Amino acid sequence: MQLAARLAQIQPFHVMSILERAKRLEQDGHDIIHLEIGEPDFPTPAPIVAAAQSALSRGETFYTAAMGLPALREAIAGWYRDSYRHEVDPARICVTPGASGALLIALALLAEPGRSVLLPDPTYPCNRHLVSLLDAEPVSVPVDAASRYQLSAADIDAHWREDSVAAMIASPANPTGTLITPDALADLHRAVAARAGTLIVDEIYHGLTYGCDAPTALAQSDDIFVINSFSKYFQMTGWRLGWLVVPDAYIAATERLMQNLFLAAPTLSQHAALAAFAPETVAGLELRRSEFARRRDALLATLAPLGFRFPAIPEGAFYLYADVSALTDDSFAFARDLLEQAHVAVAPGRDFSLHDAERYVRLAYTCDTARLAEAGRRIAGFVDRRN
Repeated sequence: MQLAARLAQIQPFHVMSILERAKRLEQDGHDIIHLEIGEPDFPTPAPIVAAAQSALSRGETFYTAAMGLPALREAIAGWYRDSYRHEVDPARICVTPGASGALLIALALLAEPGRSVLLPDPTYPCNRHLVSLLDAEPVSVPVDAASRYQLSAADIDAHWREDSVAAMIASPANPTGTLITPDALADLHRAVAARAGTLIVDEIYHGLTYGCDAPTALAQSDDIFVINSFSKYFQMTGWRLGWLVVPDAYIAATERLMQNLFLAAPTLSQHAALAAFAPETVAGLELRRSEFARRRDALLATLAPLGFRFPAIPEGAFYLYADVSALTDDSFAFARDLLEQAHVAVAPGRDFSLHDAERYVRLAYTCDTARLAEAGRRIAGFVDRRN
């Protein structure tokens, strides 16, 4: 077998070994509480499912235009207008197969051999892996709670290289759930633009914020690439649908890439997503957002007395990034033992970080409060037995 050399830079999700073991334990009759995978337990909202059923009955199963259904691009533009009071030309919106497709398009427009992209560490691992897939170099910049685990203008000053072409952040972020402040985002954008670079902002957890709102990076400048998705707030994970907002100068190149890489995003999913912005859909999603806030607060209150430390309280997404260095010097072994002994699955820090990964685990509060309470009891017993 001859495998392309770039594959050496693309590591597997370590959490998948946790998940695989958890599934085997379930097959053996054990009750496993899943806090390892970032997929909520809520089903896709009923109006979205009904829209898909209606489209299927009408025979809407053919390719759409490469950039997406015009009606959906208009609807996304309307979402920016209504939610952010910001006007976006629908021509700049590309509907993609998930946010991963959007990220691949954005990076394919910018990254190539001999170029590098700056990313915070910790970050979602696919971000750096897709940079490597394009034979560019991901530059992982260690960040901490002082910047709420976000890249800063000072990081750009310290780590930007002659071959750097872009910097990428997520707000809210995975795995930390933190947001970048508008002032910090403005400073970051100025620092990148001053070096003729491009800023990419992942906003796929927008809508899932607690006690605050997240303004879109598009309000800063039209030269920022913004990624979003129907998976998280709209809870359409398996429908594989996202979008990318590109600067005007990149529209034609984006369309060429979509034509050649994907032809188009899934047609049925696009028709379903037309109902995502309907008032009745959003009303239900807002109730779910309130439930996520209750889950976050309950899990924080449960874990903090057990020795889990939270240097930055998450303001969004549905993750807690916990410092467990008071409990272990090997978070992967901690996650493995927690699964084996307490039947609670969490993600080890090594999936997200190349720096201090052994200190952290990520917990996803994607199951109901009763299950989270049971997880807390099991974790407490596990910690007590280790002491």
